[in-house]
Amino acid sequence: MKLLLLSDIHGNLENLDKLDSEFSSSDAVIMAGDFAECFKTETAKPVLDKLVTKHDSIFAVLGNCDDPEFIEDLENNDISCERSLVFHDGIAFAGSGGGSVFTKKTPNERTEEDLQSDFQIVENSADSCADQNGCWNDLILVSHNPPKGTKCDKVAPGVHAGSQSFTDYIKKRQPVLVVTGHIHEGCAIDRIDNTTVINPGSLAEGKYAVVELEKNNGSFEIKTAVLKNL
Repeated sequence: MKLLLLSDIHGNLENLDKLDSEFSSSDAVIMAGDFAECFKTETAKPVLDKLVTKHDSIFAVLGNCDDPEFIEDLENNDISCERSLVFHDGIAFAGSGGGSVFTKKTPNERTEEDLQSDFQIVENSADSCADQNGCWNDLILVSHNPPKGTKCDKVAPGVHAGSQSFTDYIKKRQPVLVVTGHIHEGCAIDRIDNTTVINPGSLAEGKYAVVELEKNNGSFEIKTAVLKNL
């Protein structure tokens, strides 16, 4: 399964159109939030309208620059995995939207507790879906706000802006993949224990990523993961 990973489009319709060949060759698309340009929430809708014409299987969450009520537009287009557990071709997608409280100036800043509560639906299904160690080998978590302590949340040397509670949760459930965004400087591929963490970077800056999954002995594994530039 080939996945196209996007984040932080920030109203850039031109760069979306430049990805047509990637859309056509991908089995699914993950969008980790920030449809809108910063402080211009009205720019989110044109991005959504164009994105849904590009692929039939999209799994998305909101970013901190998106109006919280914009989740209704994602749900109406059947692409939201925020506060949900969505199954597709043997993979479970669960998402958390918005960013942690920082400037208090962007419209969708939330406490760590609120961000983490979006994954409660995973916990409600844990007994039936996790293996004997509590791990989900078929789970992909999509969170605009990154986990703390990887290359994917690094804003400067030695400075990490992610969520420690999210890192702890990843260690507990060990999903096969975490897709995040928010920190443009944190465009990177890293690991937390057995989980691959990818921040594809801002598509507004021409950055994205492609991942290939394969199933071995009943569990999904990352075959390849590549950061790309337009």
